[in-house]
Amino acid sequence: MGRYIMALDQGTTSSRTLIFNSEGDIVSSSQQEFKQIYPRPGWVEHDPEQIWTSQLQTIREALDRANLKAGDISAIGIANQRETMVLWDRRTDKPIYNAIVWQCRRTANFCKELQEEGFDTKLREKTGLVTDAYFSGTKLKWVLDHVPGARRDAEKGHLAFGTIDSWLVNRLSGGKAHVTDYSNASRTLLYNIHDLRWDDEILRRFGIPPSLLPEVVPSSHPAAFTDLKILDATIPIAGIAGDQQAALFGQCCFDPGMVKTTYGTGCFMLMNTGQEAKPSESGLLTTIAWGMGGEITYALEGSTFIAGALIQWLRDELKLIRSAEESEQLASMVEDSNGVYIVPAFVGLGAPHWDPHARGAILGLTRGVNRSHLVRAAIESIAFQTKEVVDCMVHDSGLGLTELRVDGGAAANNLLCQFQADLLGIPIRRPKVLESTALGAAYLAGLAVGFWGNREEISANWTMGREFIPRMSEDRRRKLVMGWERAVDRSKSWVSPEQEG
Repeated sequence: MGRYIMALDQGTTSSRTLIFNSEGDIVSSSQQEFKQIYPRPGWVEHDPEQIWTSQLQTIREALDRANLKAGDISAIGIANQRETMVLWDRRTDKPIYNAIVWQCRRTANFCKELQEEGFDTKLREKTGLVTDAYFSGTKLKWVLDHVPGARRDAEKGHLAFGTIDSWLVNRLSGGKAHVTDYSNASRTLLYNIHDLRWDDEILRRFGIPPSLLPEVVPSSHPAAFTDLKILDATIPIAGIAGDQQAALFGQCCFDPGMVKTTYGTGCFMLMNTGQEAKPSESGLLTTIAWGMGGEITYALEGSTFIAGALIQWLRDELKLIRSAEESEQLASMVEDSNGVYIVPAFVGLGAPHWDPHARGAILGLTRGVNRSHLVRAAIESIAFQTKEVVDCMVHDSGLGLTELRVDGGAAANNLLCQFQADLLGIPIRRPKVLESTALGAAYLAGLAVGFWGNREEISANWTMGREFIPRMSEDRRRKLVMGWERAVDRSKSWVSPEQEG
C-alpha cells in the first residue's frame, strides 16, 4: 500500500489535486483554472475536455511537486461540482456537447411546465429536491432535445450520461467504468433517494432512456482503477462524493445534527440527519450525504448559487480588486457597507427562494459609497445568504445550532467569518485544514482501502484553526437582516419566462 491518498477536487472554476498523509495533512497540491463559457444570459457551460486535461495536469504536477510516483498513492478520491452534466459517445469517449453547469438556467421554463402540471410534487417526494434548473436531469433532457442526433444515438445505447465524477472516472479508467455514487445520483432529479434506484416514472416524463445512466455505487468503495497508460499505475478510485457531501465528511460531521457550510463558488450548508430522509418545509433539499458500509446517510441542504463567484466578478468583470485576498483588506478599511446591499442573483436565487427569474442587484447606493463599501457589501452578502439557510435548517430540523463549521476558499476571510458569527449569534469554527472538500474525498477513499481504520481515527485529525465569537447587538443584527430582506425582494422575478427563452 502506498503512503498517501490523492484527492481530486473538480470545482466550478478550477481543477485541483491534493495529496494527503495519514494525519490528514496536505503533502502537495496543484490547481488550474479553466474557461467559463456564457453562450447567453443565464447560460453557463464548460468544455469537458478542458476539465479532463486540467485535472490530469494537476495530478501530474502534484506528484512532481512532492517527488512522488503514482505507485506511492494508495487510492484516489473524487469530489466534484455536482449538478454539472456531460453526455459522451461510448464509442469514442468524446463529449457530444459542452458540459452544462449547475448554475445554468436554460431549463427554467421546462421546470415551470413541470410545476404547472403538478409533477413537481412527485419529484419532491421521490428525489427530495425542488423542481429547478439547478439539477442535472433537466439539462440532460435539453441536450437530447437540442443536439442533432443525440436522442437517436441515446435510444441506440451509444451515449453515456454522467455528472463530473462519472466523466473523470471514465477517463481515468481508460473508458472502462461508467459509475456514480449515491450522493451525486441524488442530485440529478432522476434518482429515487428512498428506493435507491433511477426512477422509471421520472425517466419517462423526461424522455430519458435508462441506458444512458451510470451504475450507482457506494461513496466509499473501490469503484474503478486507473488505466496504466494514464498514470503508470493501477490505483483504486475508491472515494466518490459530490463536493458538498465530501466537505461534510471532511469536517467529520458524522453525527445527526452536525452542520457545515462551504464558502466556494456558491455557498452550501449541510446538516447530517442520519438514516432519516427528513423533508423540508422551508425550501431546503433532502439529499443523500453518502452511502457506505451498507448504510445510507441523509442530509438537509441549503444551496446558495453565488458566493465566492461574486468576489471573482468584482475581480474579473468590475476590476475593483486585483485578487480575492485583497477583498478582505479593502473591506476592512470601512466600518460597514454604508447601507449598500448586493444581491448576487446572477443565475437566479437558490434556497430558500428558488426564483430562477431573479437577477443580481446593488441597492442603497448614495454619493458617499466607495469601492471599499461595495467590496464589503459583497462579502456581507455571503453571510446574509447563509443566515437565510440557517434559519430554515433550524426550523426544519427542530434543532438549535450551537456552532457552525466553515470551510472553502472564502472561509480564510476573517471579516466574513466574524460577520457570519455576528449575524447568526453562534460561534463560527474554522478548521486548521480548510480543504474539507478534498479531505472528505480522501477520507472516503482511504477508508475503502484500509488506509484509515475507522471514522474515529479520522475525527482525531480534526483541529480547530480559529473560533469567531459573535459580538453584534441584537438590535443591529435585526436592522441589517431587515435591509437584506428588502433588497432580496427587489431582485425577484426580474426577468419574465418569455425573456428566458
